Amino acid sequence: MAEYLQADKKQEIFAKYGKSNTDTGSPESQIALFSYRIAHLTEHMKNNKKDYSTRLSLLKLVGKRRRLLDYLKRVDIERYRTIVKELGLRR
Repeated sequence: MAEYLQADKKQEIFAKYGKSNTDTGSPESQIALFSYRIAHLTEHMKNNKKDYSTRLSLLKLVGKRRRLLDYLKRVDIERYRTIVKELGLRR
């Protein structure tokens, strides 16, 4: 794993968006973690436009987050609305 994402930062994300700081499996905590990684990779891509392997990783992450959001929307629309609002994903 890259050094930008230490264990304590992960714990913080899981504590804020999951049910506890060890809640790594809930859709909300996964979406929050993906969003953090997407933001980091987006910054990297601004400086390194020709880094195609990172671009591919970024697109895969966006797809994973999209699928999790779709799942959450299908299962529990209120949880979906809450996480989208907290992370500011929609305009």
